[in-house]
Amino acid sequence: MSGKAGFVHLHVHTQYSLLDGAASIDKLTRRAKELGMEALAITDHGVMYGVIDFYRACREQGIKPIIGCEIYVAPYSRHEKTPGRDDKNYHLILLAENNEGYHNIVRIVSLAHLEGFYYKPRADKELLRKYSAGVICLSACLAGEVAELLSAGDEAGAERAAREYLDIFGAGNYFLELQDYGSEEQLRVNAALRDLSARLGVPLVATNDLHYVNREDAFAQDVLMCLQMGKTLSDTSRLTFSSQEFYLKSRAEMEKMFGREPRVLDITEEIAARCQVEFTFGDYHLPDFAAPEGFTHDAWLTHLCREAFPRFYPHGGAAERERLEYEISVIRDMGFSGYFLIVADFCRYAREQGVTVGPGRGSAAASMVAYLLEITAIEPLRFGL
Repeated sequence: MSGKAGFVHLHVHTQYSLLDGAASIDKLTRRAKELGMEALAITDHGVMYGVIDFYRACREQGIKPIIGCEIYVAPYSRHEKTPGRDDKNYHLILLAENNEGYHNIVRIVSLAHLEGFYYKPRADKELLRKYSAGVICLSACLAGEVAELLSAGDEAGAERAAREYLDIFGAGNYFLELQDYGSEEQLRVNAALRDLSARLGVPLVATNDLHYVNREDAFAQDVLMCLQMGKTLSDTSRLTFSSQEFYLKSRAEMEKMFGREPRVLDITEEIAARCQVEFTFGDYHLPDFAAPEGFTHDAWLTHLCREAFPRFYPHGGAAERERLEYEISVIRDMGFSGYFLIVADFCRYAREQGVTVGPGRGSAAASMVAYLLEITAIEPLRFGL
């Protein structure tokens, strides 16, 4: 991939990094196009809410979308949540190389919320090992495990951590991230990362950890941080970004920091070229409902409804039966029989597990079929529906 801009941002926070990112997707992608960028990543903190909007916006601007996430990694197990011990977490960038990688990142993020949530949605290395296929990993910012250990002077610990990530993702799929905002701490860590890269053979890649689109947007991002922490702008003790450099920089601006080692800029294009995630819209991706042997979805739906009809309509006559058969024919012709069976199965299971199921509405709220399948408790004819 030989992009016009000659550099790809692989560490990017949009508006969906809630109360942290001030880069609206529309503004971000328009600016990327103005700079001649042919690819751009999304790596929001712990979530993937913005992926579809980002994908569409990039396509509209003729930019290749790179799908990823900056996850939080628990220091031990995602299941451990001991106060004072497990409050800490590390940052880590995951990029989807292909659709399998995208699905694996979705699994990691989902389980981080469902199983690992403790102040933040946390994954752990067990999850990373299980779902590493198709995933490219970057070591993240100063809050990444390797960088944090290097900052603390623990070079041996940083090397162990880097080797572990290298083992999890495999050679060629793990990169050490260089950033430069002018802070002495970052410059010390960068020097240590270069040494570590030389020892382990792990490639270096330059990123800018952008949280807003233009330099002048730094104030808006600062306000968001205040909202997040419940602080005021005048509070000098609050957490702030170290500079106003966390914006969408051009290749020329990145060269001012890393011009002496252009390889760390060029490699961003190589990583971007590997990322080939394609979304298809307009298709249904439903679970595979297993109808009993000898039944199609249409036939099983018809059987269940006709079987339930006498119980729900003991005095039902020709008009009621005609209504039922009409609904079944509409559902069948639209190809929604499987969908109704899946929803009915969810509702049945929930009730069996003691999970409250509401009265039921949705696009088929006045459906006799939905009533007979006990998707809804609302009998439509009673209300003239």
